[in-house]
Amino acid sequence: MGTALVYHEDMTATRLLWDDPECEIERPERLTAALDRLRQRGLEQRCLRLSAREASKEELGLVHSPEYVSLVRKTQVLGEEELQALSGQFDAIYFHPSTFHCARLAAGAGLQLVDAVLTGAVQNGLALVRPPGHHSQRAAANGFCVFNNVAIAAAHAKQKHGLHRILIVDWDVHHGQGIQYLFEDDPSSGCSLGCPARSGWETLTTWLPSCTCCSHWPLSLTLSWCWSQQDLTQPSGTLRGKCRPRQSASPTSHICCRCWPAAGSAPCWSALESIQSARAAQAPYWKSLQLQDVTPVPTSPSTHSPEGRPPPLLPGGPTCKAAAPAPAPSSLLDQLCLCPAPSVRTTVALTAPDITLVLPPDVIQQEGSALREETEAWARPHESLVREEALTALGKLLYLLDGMLDGQVNSGIAATPASAAAATLDVAIQRGLSHGAQRLLCVALGQLDRPPDLAHDGRTLWLNIGGKEAAALSMFHVATPLPVMTGGFLSCILGLVLPLAYGFQPDLVLVALGPGHGLQGPHAALLAAMLRGLAGGRVLALLEEDSTPQLAGILARVLRGEAPPSLGPSSVASPEDVQALMYLRGQLEPQWKMLQCRPHLVV
Repeated sequence: MGTALVYHEDMTATRLLWDDPECEIERPERLTAALDRLRQRGLEQRCLRLSAREASKEELGLVHSPEYVSLVRKTQVLGEEELQALSGQFDAIYFHPSTFHCARLAAGAGLQLVDAVLTGAVQNGLALVRPPGHHSQRAAANGFCVFNNVAIAAAHAKQKHGLHRILIVDWDVHHGQGIQYLFEDDPSSGCSLGCPARSGWETLTTWLPSCTCCSHWPLSLTLSWCWSQQDLTQPSGTLRGKCRPRQSASPTSHICCRCWPAAGSAPCWSALESIQSARAAQAPYWKSLQLQDVTPVPTSPSTHSPEGRPPPLLPGGPTCKAAAPAPAPSSLLDQLCLCPAPSVRTTVALTAPDITLVLPPDVIQQEGSALREETEAWARPHESLVREEALTALGKLLYLLDGMLDGQVNSGIAATPASAAAATLDVAIQRGLSHGAQRLLCVALGQLDRPPDLAHDGRTLWLNIGGKEAAALSMFHVATPLPVMTGGFLSCILGLVLPLAYGFQPDLVLVALGPGHGLQGPHAALLAAMLRGLAGGRVLALLEEDSTPQLAGILARVLRGEAPPSLGPSSVASPEDVQALMYLRGQLEPQWKMLQCRPHLVV
């Protein structure tokens, strides 16, 4: 299974036929520019290309009234003056003789993608559609939107495929009120944040251009995870999450669209206020939020401690610098590291492959190894690597790591004897730093100490999950005990690991499951899956040789892009887990801007 790309060139046919400054932004180039960028970056050819089909009358009727569908159909035969007059009856909309055809294609593209994903033809996908849909209501066009593509797709998934729980994440300048209105009368759904006494199904947060996603992820992922676990006070329905930049005074103004790409490295304070308000409003409906601090965020951040002194700085390197002025949108796009896909996505390097290890067809079991002399040279400083089995494992790891650094392999899994785990990890770090990686993130689980000779130069961020106690020895050396409950583990990942990782922006990620790591397969898979967004997906997992084949298989599937398995029933973060997380965040906050917002603890 791969990724589908659904598109149809006919969707570029509709265009504005008269002068209307409010609607002129909705033009064919919005679609062609996105497709051109995918082609330039080599992404289109990596997808399964599907041609969009028209949605049927019955499918449009899942959310729209017959009268409205009939009205839009009649636009095919109207003249320009009639089209302009009809457009004036709606807010921020224009009709064209091709509108009905294009809008049916846009809705049909979503339906086709839902069918492809839910029948297993593809794992995920992207539908490039025009006109958009989320503002469209049951009997009214609105905000460039004719048919509500996402709402139709959600209703189709429930009706045809029997889904009971659907998550809709909506990102736009404006509130996607059409989706809200179409679902609020559904007894299995709810209404918006504006009516918190009735429902917790919709989360609306205001999002400013200078904010980074890590501040918003904890709220979104916490609700999404608990939604999948049914950890809420309502039985079923459709969860709609709304992320948007703060709009201008005019509800239909797009003036802030120009500012969207101006993403800085630190969360915007007013966005944190919005997130906190959303959490407070959602708390009555979600168990995951009911034990969190939902007090209002102060009106402005303080750079001093309560005593009036500047916050203490940790040893071990300079503090993170303030964000530079935002570059132009074209400059940001040019900086994206979207390189052609490596010839091999995921490789497993085991010294003695287990016959019970089941791997996806496109995951390769590595046979090669580094040269013997080179392997021995790297092993020489480490007594635990002298034994033949450890030396063999090291040679395979070096060969795999070189393939990743050279761009031949995207991600991989290597194994080592338990007695040589720490030394092998040390060699992997040194090899990565000396062969092209400028910044390396190492997430070490279990009884693995930071190599004593590792330089404190800010090139390596060491996170140890499984230490005896919570400690921030420097801004680049952090240790925390392994959370005992699933809720604590999620809080650690969302509230500590991801903010630090995305603030650090590594070129290479090492995940080492050392002696006594204590992680079950689904937990290790979730960690690896969340770290795949870093370093272009260059993640190397290091396991002990006596790890179960099932663990290697789960990690291989996740690293190649499959979804991690369920964590099982939700659980409360223990007081000890909460205390460790809060202590570390307090220690590290002055140095890491991504931590300068309130944490989200999973219950």
